[in-house]
Amino acid sequence: MRDEPYQRPPQLAAILDDAALADFTMSCEERTGSLLATLAASKPDGRFLELGTGVGAGAAWLTSGMTPGSRLTTVEAHDEVQAIARRHLGDDPRIDFVRADADTWLTQQQDTEPFDFAYVDCRPGKYLRLPDLLAILKPGALYVVDDMLPQATWPEDHQPRVDGFLERLPEVPNWRATPMNWASGLVIAARI
Repeated sequence: MRDEPYQRPPQLAAILDDAALADFTMSCEERTGSLLATLAASKPDGRFLELGTGVGAGAAWLTSGMTPGSRLTTVEAHDEVQAIARRHLGDDPRIDFVRADADTWLTQQQDTEPFDFAYVDCRPGKYLRLPDLLAILKPGALYVVDDMLPQATWPEDHQPRVDGFLERLPEVPNWRATPMNWASGLVIAARI
């Protein structure tokens, strides 16, 4: 069995070409992306959240699995990076691009309508402020994080953050999590 994607989002090749030109090396890995699309398809007309838009590879995968009535809010602190995502995905009316620090954005969301799905690809919502992120997820919502296995882009002091996150998983209330030694290293959880 080959664990490579059967289908790729139509915008993905151009997004990755622009990422290479911008020396952006942290795009969503293809197997992870394919899984995101599959999981997104399980939440018809859902509210989706992505913390860490990057250049839009993850958003492309998510929207390729989302139904027409779904909405994606994708948050990125760096305008020049998110500009690539906007260029390739900005015509999709299901996407709300938010230019903000994810930590600050989380502070402002505590009274918002809860989300059905969260893909977290930055520190807030994963290594920082996890309880605040969980508070804006509906019961049954899915939570996905990647890059749990060592990456060439990690700073020297990053491994202890990952180790601490993985050690705390069993103690997090109101969710069921499965760490996966696959692709870039994933955690998939469901809010209870």
